[in-house]
Amino acid sequence: MPSYITMSTDISPSPDSTPLDPRSASGLELMQAWAANPGLDRPSIGRLLGMRPVAIGEGTVTFTVTPKPDFANPLGSVHGGICATLLDSVMGCAVHTTLPAGVRYTTLELKVNYIRSVALDADDLTAVGTVIHSGRSTATADGKVFAADGKLVAHGTTTCIILR
Repeated sequence: MPSYITMSTDISPSPDSTPLDPRSASGLELMQAWAANPGLDRPSIGRLLGMRPVAIGEGTVTFTVTPKPDFANPLGSVHGGICATLLDSVMGCAVHTTLPAGVRYTTLELKVNYIRSVALDADDLTAVGTVIHSGRSTATADGKVFAADGKLVAHGTTTCIILR
């Protein structure tokens, strides 16, 4: 049975909290600590884009992001790289939740399919990443990005290399 933590966007970090040591905490523990203490977030792509954790569980991660004018492509809609980054993040972090302490990963391959465009003034995009396979040397996952109305915006797959 997976272990889940569901987050709201109004989480206040504990003033005396300190980040977990990545050498002694599992990927799931690290992800849950980050989600529970967003104020401890160090510079990252998630912070840059405003990604917010919604759910963290073993083998699955859900993040949201709110489109903003800085995400514009030359046509005036959300650049496809935003969805690609969101997918890379949720799929990679889903893989991370399956790894023991001290084990790292990195994206080896990313495949993205775009279904529809997203307006800059759209409501939140929600991305869900789910592990398909987590082995000794590689892991695979899939992900989906949904608009606020529940319509599929993009989906993808990844292969991650496991660094022991």
